[in-house]
Amino acid sequence: MTIFKGRTLIAMLLMSLVFVGCSNDDDEELIGNWIKKSSFDGPARSSATSFVIGSYAYVATGYTGDEYLKDLWAYNSDGDYWEQKADFTGVARSSASGFSIDGNGYIGLGYDGINKLKDFFQYNPDNNTWTQKADFTGTARYSAVGFQVGGKGYFGTGYDGNYLKDFYQYDATTDTWTQLNGFSGNKRRNAAVFVIDDKAYLGTGVNNGSYQVDFWMFDPSDESWTRKRDIDQDTDDDESYNDDYVIVRSNASAFTMNGLGYIACGESSKTIWEYDPATDVWKERTALEGSGRTDAIGFSINERGFVLLGRSGSSYYDDVWEFRPQDEQNDDDN
Repeated sequence: MTIFKGRTLIAMLLMSLVFVGCSNDDDEELIGNWIKKSSFDGPARSSATSFVIGSYAYVATGYTGDEYLKDLWAYNSDGDYWEQKADFTGVARSSASGFSIDGNGYIGLGYDGINKLKDFFQYNPDNNTWTQKADFTGTARYSAVGFQVGGKGYFGTGYDGNYLKDFYQYDATTDTWTQLNGFSGNKRRNAAVFVIDDKAYLGTGVNNGSYQVDFWMFDPSDESWTRKRDIDQDTDDDESYNDDYVIVRSNASAFTMNGLGYIACGESSKTIWEYDPATDVWKERTALEGSGRTDAIGFSINERGFVLLGRSGSSYYDDVWEFRPQDEQNDDDN
């Protein structure tokens, strides 16, 4: 009886070692490394907005937990430092949207703590000035997406008291807004968008408490929306490519590098997923090495991807992280 118990204990120990080995192997399959960069010089915040011009990323507005903001900061990606620029001239706000066109940045929409907003402003980095432009012609809203493709700017989705799915195009040469043909996806706020090869990819977000699983590609050449594979786990045994997907979320950050798209964080998450438009398939990469967060910013500068700011509960962050998707994870470089 003693011999049997001893053999059983040895077998259990061996099985435990096998399981531990498998777990470590699974962890090692996640590629990518995060490098901590120069901390943001302004107050820690969430729900800021950004645009990129050349080798600079510009970050403005946001919410500290006590105060709505209107300051503007430029990140020099070559030198890894921040410079304060002229304050945004609209009212202080959070959850605004932005994009850049022809060397100028644009910010509009948002929430000032009382009102939903639809005003719209241009920033000229050459003379460090803001100019108010034509108001957005849709309803005042916040938590919309903003992006630029084909030389035109776009705002869409968001929340105006109702969850939204409409889209509008901005022509900077005429300072005019035009409503587009209908977006076939679901209504949502706090979605994420990235641009690859002059096409925009939109997904995630929430509608009346329900996370959205549909994922879409926008082609500006004919203003068409094409549905891609859903980003949730599939219960159909014939579809094994997404058995392990845990992508659905809202308030995530997004960026693009080397023809691939990335969605990171959201709802205090740390995970990041990589999208290949050639295969329409996602792969999980190494999770953010900083704190999990929501309402952070994501942007790309010259094929380099960054995630910064955001919050988790009542904690607001001012840290900045660069993601290197082809490197092995390294705990000793931060």
